[in-house]
Amino acid sequence: MPRRASSSVHPAWFILCAVLLIAAIVGGTLIFGALRDPYRTLTPLDVSAYLENSNSLRGNTYKLDATIDSKLAWSASDGSLYSVNVSSKDGEQPLPLMVPSSFNSLNVQKGQRFYIQVEVGDQGVLIARDFKKA
Repeated sequence: MPRRASSSVHPAWFILCAVLLIAAIVGGTLIFGALRDPYRTLTPLDVSAYLENSNSLRGNTYKLDATIDSKLAWSASDGSLYSVNVSSKDGEQPLPLMVPSSFNSLNVQKGQRFYIQVEVGDQGVLIARDFKKA
């Protein structure tokens, strides 16, 4: 009696499928991480240039990835002044951030991380133009 040929899946197919699955997961993670930043098209604030001479950056818009350190002052008409920590090539740097009164409904607490669109104001003060929780 003749034997029947048995066909089985070659082990290389399993390896190829595993490699493709891992590549898809890694690629998806990278794309998802890049899309989380709502201000990815804005230039990040160069903290060392800002600390050296903030007046040279007046009128420009940048993005910050900042953690709230403390609330320094509050005014009903002007808004709140916060100290935020921003990572730079020199390590963590504290920066002042003026949050206009239009954001009074936003619950900002110490330790929260935000993506912030900022404009360098007339006196070199950072003024928040938009906030998104990270």
